[in-house]
Amino acid sequence: MKDKICLITGANSGIGKVTARELAKKGAHIIMLCRNEQKAENAREDILRVCGHDKVDIVLADLSSTKQIKEAAAKIRSEYPRIDVLINNAGMIMGNDRETTEDGFEWTFGVNHLAPFLLTHLLIDKVLASKKGNIITVSSEAHRFANFDLNDLQMQRKYNGLKAYANSKLCNILFTHELAKRLKGTQTVSNTLHPGAIASNFGKGVSGFFGFVMKLSRPFMISEEKGAETTIYLASSEEGYTANGLYFKNKKPASPTKVATNDYNARRLWEVSEELLQVKFSPVKHKAAEG
Repeated sequence: MKDKICLITGANSGIGKVTARELAKKGAHIIMLCRNEQKAENAREDILRVCGHDKVDIVLADLSSTKQIKEAAAKIRSEYPRIDVLINNAGMIMGNDRETTEDGFEWTFGVNHLAPFLLTHLLIDKVLASKKGNIITVSSEAHRFANFDLNDLQMQRKYNGLKAYANSKLCNILFTHELAKRLKGTQTVSNTLHPGAIASNFGKGVSGFFGFVMKLSRPFMISEEKGAETTIYLASSEEGYTANGLYFKNKKPASPTKVATNDYNARRLWEVSEELLQVKFSPVKHKAAEG
């Protein structure tokens, strides 16, 4: 990992921070993409104390804002020659009141799916510029509880916070599945993973029945260090650079649901995401233009 440039979203806390710290200790140049400046600075100081170098940078952006994502991507594009590893780690879960972002997207779908889709689109040429590019998107076993409806991706008809989260994690796997297909013929791979049920601050602000279940379950959850292991494995192991389009669990390929690997679902989700974000995400065209 020495001198590899690794961009990690949500790197100021939880498994994102652990991932950033451990990859930095392996010699990677870390870019922390975070929303909260003070938390990011505190996390950076913690990482610098143990990593043995000073290549730990912060880029600020609220992933619920496409404007801020675009500004952050422009800054990264101007300041870094390439991105060797892009880790779409940031994620969130809402309660049972449907809320929308400043762009009008249902919050969970917007932050957990559309944000990594847009960020990856905006930075794909920088990843393709790496000798061996690696795109890792953190999903969850929660995708097994999804109710995938291409006609109601933003749950306008019947909203449920837990279901919205499960749907967004399914979208992560479908995005990875389609991205991997479109990256064939390049030196870049795309994989996704389940980190485990982690005893972190994730979900602490959720009220109602699900919040109650989260609170009861916390003593039985795994540590953030354990939860980050599969992400770190994919970013630093040989398999992480040869596997493509797979779903990992406990550092091994696992089988997601059939819905999660359905070619039609993956292609249509990609197309709808392009329409919502008003972009055209064509990785191979980026590579052709570069060549």
